[in-house]
Amino acid sequence: MNRNSSPPRTGRDPRAYVAPAIATVLGVMLAPLALLFGALSVMATDSCGPDDCSPALTTALDVIHGTLFLGGLLGAAACAAAWLLPRTRRWAVPRVWLAGLSLLPWLTVIALVFHLPEG
Repeated sequence: MNRNSSPPRTGRDPRAYVAPAIATVLGVMLAPLALLFGALSVMATDSCGPDDCSPALTTALDVIHGTLFLGGLLGAAACAAAWLLPRTRRWAVPRVWLAGLSLLPWLTVIALVFHLPEG
């Protein structure tokens, strides 16, 4: 066996729960915040009325609500997949990626709400 070779990636990973646990805790904190801000983002149309607002604002609101719905489902699925992957070192990188991607919809909604165009 070559001394410079890396250890086999088939053994159990003792830190397999870390990335999904962090993503779950952050998701539990970010998801309600994103849902609240997404629900309140409709108030951006108060000054212009829902029919007279700029197309940029209505498009941004549609993207926010679509991200909340579809992105929320995909984010929950990514978080569940991060927990359900085998706890071997071979799956460590996909587990971290899935855990990180599970937070993306919530962060996207929060970023979009804070950068809404004017009505």
